[in-house]
Amino acid sequence: MQRLTKQFIDNHWVDSQATRRLTVTDPYRQETLAELTAGDAADVDAAVAAARRAQPDWQALGGERRAVYLEAFAEALTERREALMQLSARNNGKALAETAIDLDDAIACYRYYAGQARALEARQGRLVEHAMEGVEALTYEDPAGVVGLITPWNFPLVTSAWKIAPALAAGCTVVFKPSEVTPLPEQAVAEIALEIGLPSGVLNLVHGDGDGIGAPLTAHPGVDKLSFTGSNAVGEKVMRAAAEGSRGVSLELGGKSPILVLDDAEVEAAADWVMAGIYFNSGQICSATSRLIVDESLAEPLYAALASRIDAIRLGDPLADDTDMGPMTGARQRQAVERYLAIAAEESLTAVRDARHRELPNQGEFIAPTLYRDVPTDSRLWREEIFGPVLCARSVASEAEAVALANESAFGLAATVISGDAERAKRVGRALRAGSIWFNSEQLVMPEAGWGGFGISGIGRELGPWGLSAYLEVKHLIGPAG
Repeated sequence: MQRLTKQFIDNHWVDSQATRRLTVTDPYRQETLAELTAGDAADVDAAVAAARRAQPDWQALGGERRAVYLEAFAEALTERREALMQLSARNNGKALAETAIDLDDAIACYRYYAGQARALEARQGRLVEHAMEGVEALTYEDPAGVVGLITPWNFPLVTSAWKIAPALAAGCTVVFKPSEVTPLPEQAVAEIALEIGLPSGVLNLVHGDGDGIGAPLTAHPGVDKLSFTGSNAVGEKVMRAAAEGSRGVSLELGGKSPILVLDDAEVEAAADWVMAGIYFNSGQICSATSRLIVDESLAEPLYAALASRIDAIRLGDPLADDTDMGPMTGARQRQAVERYLAIAAEESLTAVRDARHRELPNQGEFIAPTLYRDVPTDSRLWREEIFGPVLCARSVASEAEAVALANESAFGLAATVISGDAERAKRVGRALRAGSIWFNSEQLVMPEAGWGGFGISGIGRELGPWGLSAYLEVKHLIGPAG
């Protein structure tokens, strides 16, 4: 068993004075992988102080030299690829193919923001266009300062890259709290920082849970900006903490995303895209298209196609090459999904495939893939984020009804439109209230395109130039033209 008893602060692994331990488990083998010392406010104080000391020099280093470090992160992750895939599969329960996506997307993110760091350097001091005659106005983009970053457990490597890479590119220094559920892959981030010679204090990693680390980090007056990905309930706490001192905040929260299958869609292709949108990573994905809205003319053949595909999903050991779906990441999430299955039984929902009627592997925190049809719009399963492999479906009589039903949600993170006519799919997509909308495809996520949602799905955007802007403040110098 590995023991994680230290925090990474100011380029040193240091002992925490906290004594409470958190257990890190393998959700398939249901055995302990590590014991984690849950840090406390004193650890946060030390990490923030180190980040504050380092920030001026890191900013002064310039975008070109910061880019070299970001590229080094990408190279080091690439070198660790196989080992990190294995580690993620054990800590997270992901099938190996899913760990590869998590890691490869993280690598691409670091490389993308190396380019953004260089572009930032090149545009500093640009002239404001059409300034009044005789006036010189120059624009600069300065780092927000010390940033607190908190990431979830479902995609540990890529969600940390989405925050760390743009923050470092902008010239910010970082206090990073990974999820206490899946901290093992993210240990590599601190190890790489040492390996590539990242200056002391630029990246600090503090282990612990919400009470021990999350609360003091979000409330710390030395943190200039907070970025959080996770549940809506915790996101609201982060936002309230950020209000003290009027500090900046970015939130990437939940989703209850729709997938629309229009009347001209090809059923077999549509079934493949529906499957990818909900059962990837055992449904533990914020953008999961968990509300299927299908034209009534295609409903029956689509449900039949989905049923056969669900039956073919192989549940098992995440490390096995023939596994399609691993377990839930932990017992807590399995139990949360089981509560929704119980609600479905209480509401007498019609199951095309019911998780409770499928034989499961003899070990592991498994939930079998589930599909309910004709789900009422007032059902909790239709309205609430389940974060598991549970798909709820309804049929509609028209495109207009499909769009209206898709938009009838407090969430607005993502959506998918499937149609035999790409132009029609794009037109319908433009009518949807969501941050990322795919048409006739799986959920393609790339560092160049922004990520974030409408409504209660969050505040701000990650990825793309918008992700860099989240860690920048705009400054203007204005005076008489020379």
